[in-house]
Amino acid sequence: MSTQDSLVPELSDELRAQVEAWIVDDPDEATKYELQDLLDVASGREPSSGPVEDPAAARAAAVAEIQDAFSGLLQFGTAGLRGRMAAGPNRMNRAVVIRAAAGLAAYLLEARAAVGDGGRPSIVIGYDARYNSATFAQDTAAVMTAAGVDAHLFPGHCPTPVVAFAVRHLGVDAGVVVTASHNPPQDNGYKVYLGGALVTDEGQGAQIVPPYDGLIAAKIAAVPSVASVARAHSGWQTVSDDVAETYRATVSRNALPVGPEAPRDLRVVYTPMHGVGAKTAEAVLAAAGYTDVHAVPEQVEPDPDFPTVDFPNPEEPGAIDLALAHARRVGADLVIANDPDADRCAAAVYDPRWEREADGDTPARDGWRMLHGDEVGALLGYTVAERAARQRIAPGTLRLANSIVSSRLLGRIAAHHHLEYSATLTGFKWISRAKGLVFGYEEALGYCVDPAQVRDKDGISAALMLVQIADGLKAQGRTLVDLLDDLARQHGLHLTDQLSARFTDLSQIPATMERLRSNPPSTLVGSPVLSVDDLADGVDGLPPTDGLRLLMQDGSRVIVRPSGTEPKVKCYLEVVFPVEMDASFDMITRARAEAREHLESIKAEMRTALGL
Repeated sequence: MSTQDSLVPELSDELRAQVEAWIVDDPDEATKYELQDLLDVASGREPSSGPVEDPAAARAAAVAEIQDAFSGLLQFGTAGLRGRMAAGPNRMNRAVVIRAAAGLAAYLLEARAAVGDGGRPSIVIGYDARYNSATFAQDTAAVMTAAGVDAHLFPGHCPTPVVAFAVRHLGVDAGVVVTASHNPPQDNGYKVYLGGALVTDEGQGAQIVPPYDGLIAAKIAAVPSVASVARAHSGWQTVSDDVAETYRATVSRNALPVGPEAPRDLRVVYTPMHGVGAKTAEAVLAAAGYTDVHAVPEQVEPDPDFPTVDFPNPEEPGAIDLALAHARRVGADLVIANDPDADRCAAAVYDPRWEREADGDTPARDGWRMLHGDEVGALLGYTVAERAARQRIAPGTLRLANSIVSSRLLGRIAAHHHLEYSATLTGFKWISRAKGLVFGYEEALGYCVDPAQVRDKDGISAALMLVQIADGLKAQGRTLVDLLDDLARQHGLHLTDQLSARFTDLSQIPATMERLRSNPPSTLVGSPVLSVDDLADGVDGLPPTDGLRLLMQDGSRVIVRPSGTEPKVKCYLEVVFPVEMDASFDMITRARAEAREHLESIKAEMRTALGL
């Protein structure tokens, strides 16, 4: 053995045995061969795919991949199971999905038996257009049916909000959506809802939270093997097209109470980001009278490769460039983007403050910009609050809610309209459980404008409401930017932004968090840090979570946390600048420029504090 070979790590006998057992148990020939090739390379053997150029480097990479793939069973995170599609228990594949379905079925049977009504548990299953999504969904239906759970499988790919709607509409005990939402094309995921007879409070039809996730995870861990899991070849029901049609009709009916005389004079550019939202979104807009809608042709059809974007997430730089270019061509008033499973919604507007000639190294800006998630949340939250206030419902009945990392502006909007307000942990599994919820959002482009129908974020109903708001403003000679200025005059200018770092070495995520915990900044941009709250200890009555919150004397706020869906550390920044009630457009323009400069300075100092 050469010196170089001797430095390559070896697989332990125990791990080798785990890999060999997994290969035998794997029901998918593709991942079975993939894992066997990895094992061969890690063992110094030539794989079936042929010789490798650098055996030592390939062997080291294979060992590292196996060690990570077998580092544990893929666990429920912020949005259910989510991970890269590959072989092994810490990846998304048929073996993991079948085990997950078996564990979920066992939980449903036990929980439904505890209800004591003699009924069989039931579940609805949907999926997006990613690679393997249809297969994972059918495996789930097969496992559920064999276990004695009444399974309802959607006949084709569909938006996540339609499945969330179906959980409540059909009255089933659970729902599963196979989707990785806005993650890269190599990922997939498994989102679980509970409802029906099992969850009857505000969380009915919402994503799982403790203790449900732990109870389900324990059942999954108890599954001895894929071979031990029975799978039916038939027997599940196909979800009727009436469910999607009812969803579309409900969204169109329940958006804003505008009459037939409303202008509906808005030209919209829409992109589903290569996902599954186009058919539903365009039908909902058309039913509400909006037919001047121009889809981005390169992105309108579902495509699991997401060929025109590096990441199919409207938040990512460049993701909506094609939509903006299309808006310029057709003279649009508004750009709307859904993420691939259509549970998120982004918007871009023409903002005269973003007109600028090229200056040296600074590129020209032509006025189009994407609204930040907190800006969209404020626009939607204000509109829902205005509608709720007009209903004259008793104080303490209705509530606005957003995640703790989202802007504090929503709380001020709620107080102004005499509504309740909650800041929750990150994720709609928490936001949707707020008592008396009429609107909830998180800054990561997730909005719930009709929680009575969909107890989750819904990018399609949010899109329609945004279009209606913009249309009503256009009839007054105003824009969404003007409404944002009004909110700044009334509640102060709240400007938010995000700093994030993506890691390939996942060990650097906890290391980065620990570095900040052990040495947080004492000042930021000259303003003393008044408090440093470790969210792991639980703050403001919230359950413990990994994160740190810094509050500055000047009213600025910083929250740092690991992402629950991506290999990132995220830093959420907010500054608040006072604005006079009678401030002119130019005065607010100057305030926005000063706030932006201050925010960028905080971002730079936090980048240093995090060691990025």
